[in-house]
Amino acid sequence: MESMNASDAKREFGEVLLKAQQGPVGINKNGKPVAVVVSATEYALLESMKEEQLKALIQEGLKDLESGNLSDGATVIDSLRKRLP
Repeated sequence: MESMNASDAKREFGEVLLKAQQGPVGINKNGKPVAVVVSATEYALLESMKEEQLKALIQEGLKDLESGNLSDGATVIDSLRKRLP
């Protein structure tokens, strides 16, 4: 992934938009990554993937609910506390 600093990205915004059509462009501020510019097509794909993953997780949860594979909050907390040293 190509990266550039925020000042350059601001000054060359049109170029950033063109580069984003080819692949993600990282934006750094004070040497630290703060943003990634992606094409509208890539963004739509990412959102679609997130939606599909959420649907799959909901279906998994519904299957657990139907099969009775559940624990109440108190049981989970107790189990976690027993794992602590």
